[in-house]
Amino acid sequence: MLKKIKKIHIGVSGDRGSFSEEAGIIYSAGLASKPKIVCLIDMENVLSALNSGSINLGIFPVVNSRGGLVHPAFDAMGKYQFKMIDEIWLDVKQSLLSKKNITKAEIRAVASHSQALTQCERYLEKEFPKIKLIEWEDTAKAARDLAEGKLKKNVAVIAPARCAEMYGLQVLDRNIQDTHPNLTTFIVVKKYLSRNKSF
Repeated sequence: MLKKIKKIHIGVSGDRGSFSEEAGIIYSAGLASKPKIVCLIDMENVLSALNSGSINLGIFPVVNSRGGLVHPAFDAMGKYQFKMIDEIWLDVKQSLLSKKNITKAEIRAVASHSQALTQCERYLEKEFPKIKLIEWEDTAKAARDLAEGKLKKNVAVIAPARCAEMYGLQVLDRNIQDTHPNLTTFIVVKKYLSRNKSF
């Protein structure tokens, strides 16, 4: 009798709609069996889940061509043993989202991951000089939290455009990143095991 192969779980460092989830979808397309993608919000959660065995693979960003090193990734990477097995390059296209029927003139703050704020620095200086910037743990989570009322209605978020449809928001501006292309490197990791063992 053939041994049944368990479904592979891939943990990504973002919420539904995030660029990390997109990287996970791209990577999954090249696998023989369709894995389950688990949205774990940040890198610490991904590596912790990998270490505990609740996921088989992890995917998270490590460097961006405009924003440089993704520091939370390196902070988390210093705490766990893992093995890098692949990398994914993604052209990250940022968008400005808001609650429906809110105009740009009504925006009083912009929330997003620190990397997204850096990647859109010149856009923000031009369109929203002196506006309050709020760092959030994930771009897509910022969009979801805005939709759920955890952020005030006059706050806009920088997130993937597809989050607008997912969370019932509107797109105020597309492709607001300062550089084109805006390349981010994501790495694919698995748990580090001793010889003759694999996930």
